[in-house]
Amino acid sequence: MSSPTTDTTPLFTASEVEARTGVPATTLRQWERRYGVPSPERTPSGYRMYSPQDMICIEFIKNKIIDGIPVSRAAQLWLQNPTSNQVSTAAHPKAIPPTQLVKQMLTATLEGDMARAEKILGQAHAIMPVEDVLLEIIQPTLIEIGEKWHRGEITIAHEHQATSFIKGRLLQLFEMAGSSRSGPIVIIACGPGEHHEIGALSIGIFLRRAGIRTHYLGANMPLIDLARFAREVKAAAIMLSAGSAAVVDTMRQHIHLLHEVVPTLIFGGRAFTERPTLAKDLGGEYAGNDAGQALDFILAKLESAKEMA
Repeated sequence: MSSPTTDTTPLFTASEVEARTGVPATTLRQWERRYGVPSPERTPSGYRMYSPQDMICIEFIKNKIIDGIPVSRAAQLWLQNPTSNQVSTAAHPKAIPPTQLVKQMLTATLEGDMARAEKILGQAHAIMPVEDVLLEIIQPTLIEIGEKWHRGEITIAHEHQATSFIKGRLLQLFEMAGSSRSGPIVIIACGPGEHHEIGALSIGIFLRRAGIRTHYLGANMPLIDLARFAREVKAAAIMLSAGSAAVVDTMRQHIHLLHEVVPTLIFGGRAFTERPTLAKDLGGEYAGNDAGQALDFILAKLESAKEMA
């Protein structure tokens, strides 16, 4: 009988692999096309079936990406010597309570120990889906960092150091999620003057992992330029994030430009969480107070628009 590390028997569908590893099926297809790994077999109907060895390959590449290594290099490392890179699938890491991981992440990022923070995130990804890592580890860590700053326990330098690290890892996850080539396009951006973008970026990750074509444009986005970009890509919806009333007031000046180019405007961020009615004032709707709620809301809006088309 083949050992777990060399078993090439096709056992798992793409959806099963996605559920087990947290890597979207669209991303797996991109890796296969661009880098030659993993190498699933095809059923007579053309469906991909993945082996235990493919699963180990995927976990290897995922962990290298978490460590900051590009996908191309991770795939190269695997192909150079797959046997020595394999780790038994029976060696699942011991589950650690999310609250404990949050405490560890908080300490590591505020102390500037980013190597330790990388390992903590690696542990989290090994035992939790990406969405849960964002909602149960990263979001609570950021909230606690913000509270510590407000209480005067840390400086803005500490806060910037921690959030810069987290933003970098989220950008990796966003790219890892791949991008669909069909379907409606959603644009995610932060309003003019808004520089806190972790929440908006998290929503972008959720959308891409759900198979939605998503463009993430980052912080401090002028609405004039946003409207032009939305027209060029024929966006179906725009989601804007704002953390303060001042940012909302700035958006009011040119919000009409967005109404001219997209049928659906969605808002999120602290300013709208504190006053959800602001979304209606701007001619849009409030997405909810976390990335999970925003995902469900946006998917429902896109499905409704599809049924009305």
